[in-house]
Amino acid sequence: MDGTLVDTEPHWIAAETPLVESFGGTWSHEQALQLVGLGLEDAARIFQAAGVRMSVPEIIDTLTDRVLESLAREGVPFRPGARELLAELKTAGIPTALVTMSMRRMATSIVDLIDFDAFDVIVAGDDVERPKPFPDPYLRAAELLGVDVADTVAIEDSPNGVRSGVAAGCTVLGVPNIVSLEGSGAFAIAASLERMGVAEISRLHSERSAGARRAEALR
Repeated sequence: MDGTLVDTEPHWIAAETPLVESFGGTWSHEQALQLVGLGLEDAARIFQAAGVRMSVPEIIDTLTDRVLESLAREGVPFRPGARELLAELKTAGIPTALVTMSMRRMATSIVDLIDFDAFDVIVAGDDVERPKPFPDPYLRAAELLGVDVADTVAIEDSPNGVRSGVAAGCTVLGVPNIVSLEGSGAFAIAASLERMGVAEISRLHSERSAGARRAEALR
């Protein structure tokens, strides 16, 4: 969601700095970038190490509230081509899942702003025990959709997200936003989701599947 569907990463970074500074700590842009795509519980522990004297749930709730307040003031900036791709997938009858490490209440708030039923399933950060980069979120999404995870395409903007999708067995399309995805393991990388439709997504999956069959035949 954050960085792939909507460009909320700047809102998260803007919420993090004053939180750390309120406890007398410092928080750099480089530190913030390291948290992109990380599970919120893991991120909260990093804030604790930076001097934030709050519990993990308190940190998560505080940051989520501040980001939602910021989005309410400034509006939700959808990433180029994301809503259009979702609409085309919906029209084609292709099952879709939102797999995010944000809390469910934030995920549903964002999804409610889309003017059609874009997702059949939401898997949020509070729905799995092991967050990205573990495979659990994508495995859970495939299970809820009733599909083989090998038949899915994951679209990700963060290295942790890419690693999660790869570990689960998805065909992973990387669409970088504020951090590089070079060397992350994505099957393909696109500058944006503009002009990325069902045909292009299907082609990527077919190419990866064909490559996997060739590799298996050579063993």
